[in-house]
Amino acid sequence: MKDENFLKENNARHLWHPMGHPRDSLENPPKIITGAEGVCITDIDGHSVVDAVGGLWCVNLGYSNQAIKDAISEQLQSLPYYSAFAGTSNPSAIEASYAVREFFAEDGMERVFFTSGGSDSVETCLRLARQYHRLRGEPTRTKFLSLKKGYHGTHFGGASVNGNNRFRINYEPLLPGVFHLPAPYPYRNPFHETDPAKLAQNIAAAMEDEIEFQGANSIAAFIMEPIQGAGGVIVPHETFMPLMRDICDRHGILMIADEVITGFGRTGDWTGSRHWGVQPDMMSTAKGITSGYFPVGAALMSGKVAEVFETSDADGAIFHGYTYSAHPVGAAAVVACLSETIRLDTKTNAGPRGTQLFEGVLTLAEKHDIIGDVRGGHGLMTGIELVSDRASKTPLDAGTVKRVHQVTYEAGAMVRIGAHNFLMSPPLTINEAEIDVILNALDAGFAAA
Repeated sequence: MKDENFLKENNARHLWHPMGHPRDSLENPPKIITGAEGVCITDIDGHSVVDAVGGLWCVNLGYSNQAIKDAISEQLQSLPYYSAFAGTSNPSAIEASYAVREFFAEDGMERVFFTSGGSDSVETCLRLARQYHRLRGEPTRTKFLSLKKGYHGTHFGGASVNGNNRFRINYEPLLPGVFHLPAPYPYRNPFHETDPAKLAQNIAAAMEDEIEFQGANSIAAFIMEPIQGAGGVIVPHETFMPLMRDICDRHGILMIADEVITGFGRTGDWTGSRHWGVQPDMMSTAKGITSGYFPVGAALMSGKVAEVFETSDADGAIFHGYTYSAHPVGAAAVVACLSETIRLDTKTNAGPRGTQLFEGVLTLAEKHDIIGDVRGGHGLMTGIELVSDRASKTPLDAGTVKRVHQVTYEAGAMVRIGAHNFLMSPPLTINEAEIDVILNALDAGFAAA
């Protein structure tokens, strides 16, 4: 590693950082993270904090899982790369596909298409959804429905179904034929409905109305996160996803569950869909599939979808893929990570630790008026909406949000800013004392406001 002075002098001088303004990075240099152990990260100045973000919703097993590191190292020695395009495969890819299929069997998933990450996985699901209908003799089904506040990555397809204009406006026009429904967000919604169950019914009615207006035979798929992550940790009512599933079934629309964040135990179950008792037709996954140790994602297909492709004529060929699909090193990381995820039973720890974090923030809300809404309570996902006035729900200004974030970091915890929200998704291996560190750091940050 280059010396400290070199790193600080060149910080953000040549690298554009995702999800930020280049000028802001120059004026406010990013924190340089140089090490990590357990659930903690350390910056270049030697300051160590609990990583309440889990890298980026992904380091489910913490930073010290030797089994995954060893699997990556061993695979590099034998086969560092080979293509998995039609005609060639590799042992790790075969083993990983079996392991993933077994992991998601209860969700009805039977086929795996490996990608390089979550955005790739969403893109794959969208494209194959259109092809599925074409193979069934319904080529007019090309449109997509999704939810406002939803996040589905950064490719043109994913950005098109995204429900947050921050990821859309500067890149429009995007994919035509995408229509957004209200989010299951009791704190803010166009129905002014605070009852989550009634809100679910309102959105279901809006979906039926949109399908009637567009024509069911024009819609390929509906995509949703079982719990909306980047949109602010928006937890729907327990009836919401089953309602959406029923509507999709009645109108011949595929349901895509975006499990990039919610998969692999984060919600307190192995998938968010399972948490709500729903089997989707497709799933997009990534993040926890390797705990962030290697860039891998996967698009998963149900038996219903697989059968249409595998019994079709030449049009069933999948002319879609990525150079690093089923990368042997990534596949080895997948096998090791899934084995460790099951061995450590991380979903079981995510439940009580998530409750501790959620209830701890609720207690802080009694003390700090800038906390407008607290969302979570289902595994290790918690969102805090910051406001300058609770009565009007006026979002807290960006400068104050950054100030609170910095003080929280100085006090011992890294949290993620999402507009005027603080988002938390710590490693699923976190313990009770480490959750307390996060809560104490948040308390200090809110006090600084």
